[in-house]
Amino acid sequence: MRTLGKTEIDVIVIAKAEDDAAWERPLRVRRKKKASLSLPIEVAERVAFFAQLHRHASAEDWLNRIIQERLELEEAAFAGVKRELAKGRV
Repeated sequence: MRTLGKTEIDVIVIAKAEDDAAWERPLRVRRKKKASLSLPIEVAERVAFFAQLHRHASAEDWLNRIIQERLELEEAAFAGVKRELAKGRV
């Protein structure tokens, strides 16, 4: 099977452009929304230091990892408390 060139692909796509049966369902893609967070300068400096210490590309990457880890801990603790409440132990 040979590889099609760009021009050949364009010809095929243009020929099938009006044929709805030739296409899959359209996909919806949502861009991740970013939130901003204000930090006191002292905290931001500490974050930058530890991000560099842990060899992260940016302070944002390091913070994202730390927050994700903390959320997992909090969710596990919350699930444990819910189980205990369901058993009537708390």
